[in-house]
Amino acid sequence: MITNNYPAFELKKRPKKRHKSSPSNDVNIEEWSIRALATAEEYDLEGLTEGLLKQNLYIPDNIATSTCSLPDVIHAVAKYEMKEESREIFFFREGTVVFWNICHLESENILEFLKKYEENRYSDNIIQSESEIMTYSYADNGKNSHIKHGQILLGITATNLDKYTFSNAMAQSVKLGIWESSLDNYIDSIKFVTEDLKYGKQLKMSQQDVLKKQGELFALRHSINLSSDLLDTPDFYWEQENLEILYHHTCAYFNITKRTKVINEKLNHCVELVGILSSHLSDCHHIRLEWMIIILIMVEVAFEILHYVDKYFS
Repeated sequence: MITNNYPAFELKKRPKKRHKSSPSNDVNIEEWSIRALATAEEYDLEGLTEGLLKQNLYIPDNIATSTCSLPDVIHAVAKYEMKEESREIFFFREGTVVFWNICHLESENILEFLKKYEENRYSDNIIQSESEIMTYSYADNGKNSHIKHGQILLGITATNLDKYTFSNAMAQSVKLGIWESSLDNYIDSIKFVTEDLKYGKQLKMSQQDVLKKQGELFALRHSINLSSDLLDTPDFYWEQENLEILYHHTCAYFNITKRTKVINEKLNHCVELVGILSSHLSDCHHIRLEWMIIILIMVEVAFEILHYVDKYFS
């Protein structure tokens, strides 16, 4: 008989990030980079706006249309331009930042400056490993902004709203990547439990440990399904049909819908496993209580027997 030596809860590794592709034939040869990172759970945008104004290197403003403005994002443009193409940054309140035409050294300086306005910063290793890098250029034929062959092509009449839409989708992707990494680490942390269950060993977790694991799991589930826009299109795009199409195409490029479905499936399995652990430990606790009651009854019976024997022979 062939035995299976693989772990009972084997983690399937996520695919590598997309690599930059060569520019298509309908764009200018000159191209610039876009870099998106998720560095913390949240940014203090109000404090960050004041900090940018004091620093006097980038001019912050709000993203707005004729009907509404977005309070959870800051669009900053470099005050001193070195070339014709502008250098721009989008800061999102959920802890993500997207750099347009910002060199690596300059972006690292901005990330260092940003630390003062972060809440619950992620580790540097996760920040860098879950980042997204793309290139962009301008279409010669005047088409609307779109993605082609892994490159962002801006139309001749592209506005900050086009760049915001691309940035928003990239920010969603890197944030989802952080949560995927967190779930992978969570799965690794409970993999030994499935091995113990598989071979009938005694569990090495206490009721308090299981409760903490349940808390971690539901906190992650809350972030993905309730505190983000991964399950639905943001309200901003409802009245912006062209931007909505652009947003959905960019999300499709990063496979956000499928990744969200996969991570929720994994979360469901983890919830089921942790529920089994909690139920098992509760049963064990109840069994210990029952044995304690039985022992107490036996002790009481023994004392009664001794009392009866002493009374009878005396």
